Amino acid sequence: MATLRLDREEARRIAVRAQLLDAQRPDGLLETVRHLTLLQIDPTAAVAPSADLIAWSRLGPAYRPEQLRQGLEQDRTLWECNAMVRPMDDLRLYRADMSAVPRSDKAREWLRANETFRRDVLDRLGSSGPLLSRDIPDTSVVAWPSTGWTNNRNVTKLLEILLLRGEVAVTGRRGKQRVWDLAERVYPADQAEAPPEAEARWLRAERRLRSLGIQRANAPGSPAEPGEVGEAGQEAVVEGIPGTWRVDPAAVGQPFGGRTVLLSPFDRLVHDRVRLQELFGFEYVLEMYKPKGQRRWGYFALPILHGDALVGKLDAVADRKAGTFTVHAVHEDVPFTPAVAEAVHQEIQELAAWQQLRVVR
Repeated sequence: MATLRLDREEARRIAVRAQLLDAQRPDGLLETVRHLTLLQIDPTAAVAPSADLIAWSRLGPAYRPEQLRQGLEQDRTLWECNAMVRPMDDLRLYRADMSAVPRSDKAREWLRANETFRRDVLDRLGSSGPLLSRDIPDTSVVAWPSTGWTNNRNVTKLLEILLLRGEVAVTGRRGKQRVWDLAERVYPADQAEAPPEAEARWLRAERRLRSLGIQRANAPGSPAEPGEVGEAGQEAVVEGIPGTWRVDPAAVGQPFGGRTVLLSPFDRLVHDRVRLQELFGFEYVLEMYKPKGQRRWGYFALPILHGDALVGKLDAVADRKAGTFTVHAVHEDVPFTPAVAEAVHQEIQELAAWQQLRVVR
């Protein structure tokens, strides 16, 4: 196929449309997650839990956090693994990978040494589950060695390995704590046959590109979600940016209508900081890990999207006990026109109202 030639405006609009952030909102949560392929879970809720904030930014006030819990815990249309919520339809695309877990020599040796521990945990869940990790006895023979927070957290480490192997599953949550059960009692038994590993990886890359619109072939990702899309889609070059891209050909030349959106710092539109700078010319760093005096934009600043441009950051915090949504600052990367300022103001009001909070400036 011929190499596509795009200007930056079209490239940005492809990325925004692909992430369901244009004027045409999706119909519901399941449709949204199926298209995006994932919602990232993060414990930080300075404004709202990240998965909820990402869903709200697509669906607006029609979205309620109860819908996410219902999809995960009752309807079983969604599943949680490795801090990601994914559509249950995609579980079959991970089955082949699950059979190869654990991949590291250290984890394989630890699991072999703790085979009786593994059987104890599965038997306990089978007879008494669902359970919190703290309700499962630690019968490990060899402790998990680590200098970090996982050191000697043997039950949690084993459960997370068994989760990646498809032997146990997260069946729900009590507060922020995961509730565990046997996978056979959580995942549907009538799923379509899992494709071989190579085919599954190709299908995941195609779906990843469709959700991002435009991406570098070997873009960086995270252990939970690779960034590369390989040879999926069609090769493209973007005016003024060196190198080649892969683009979803179905996304090229489509009409665009924009809107104003407040984004989670973990939103897929902004997660790849290099891509963010190249396509949008937008500098962003999540500053929650920096000392207060070194922050430019705030603890959990939300990128502000207006149309196909990222125009600033919102420094705000939600205090649910006090019933307030405090706006510390709206940082303008470019001077806002009156229309942009009004659109941002309205979006702040809607985000606060969605959480039943009043705005304090």
